[in-house]
Amino acid sequence: DSLRKQARHLENDIDMKLIAFNKVGVGAASGGTSTAAGSSDTSPLLGDHVFETLSIEIEQMLDKLSNINEKMAELPANGTAVMHVLQRHREILHGYRQEYLKIQANHTTRIEREELLRGSGLGNSTIGSPSTSGLSRRDMYLKENTHLHNSSSLVNDQISIAMETKEHLSSQRQHLKRFQTRMHDISNRFPMISSLIQRINIRKRRESLILGAVIAVCTILLLLYAFN
Repeated sequence: DSLRKQARHLENDIDMKLIAFNKVGVGAASGGTSTAAGSSDTSPLLGDHVFETLSIEIEQMLDKLSNINEKMAELPANGTAVMHVLQRHREILHGYRQEYLKIQANHTTRIEREELLRGSGLGNSTIGSPSTSGLSRRDMYLKENTHLHNSSSLVNDQISIAMETKEHLSSQRQHLKRFQTRMHDISNRFPMISSLIQRINIRKRRESLILGAVIAVCTILLLLYAFN
């Protein structure tokens, strides 16, 4: 019972610490973009210090809760209810560890992202410019949004060019199909033309033979008539 009370009390403390840890993490990340000159120098350092302090405290509390759970597991089990309670404490500990790691990862990602945005703003303006030194989080987000909008416009332009190219290629394909169809029709007509020419030539030969025979017969008849 004493170990379970300690575990529940420690779980409540860890829960409160995680809430504060999350708030400090967000505040420490946003402090680096303060517009005031004095606060921009001291607030980030103070926020990071509090964040690191809370991080160490939560790690120690999680280790302590893990030790308490191990001690409860070493005690003889008196029934399924005790095993269920022990399993519940382990699940709570696992959830707290996951939440702790998630807050740390989000804090690190947010810091790196804002440092990257702030560095990009410094690189695009003159040194000592008030607009650069006082660059707020909203300004950085608006600037990033502008970059994203410009990138989206470029992508849309490229898509439009690709669609026009596709339509042009489709049109060329249709022209090639029509040309191929015409060539196929012409190739199919050639045998018919050749056959027609052959028939005409045969008819000419036949007519020539008939005409020659008629001329020969007439000549013979004229000769016979002349000699008689």
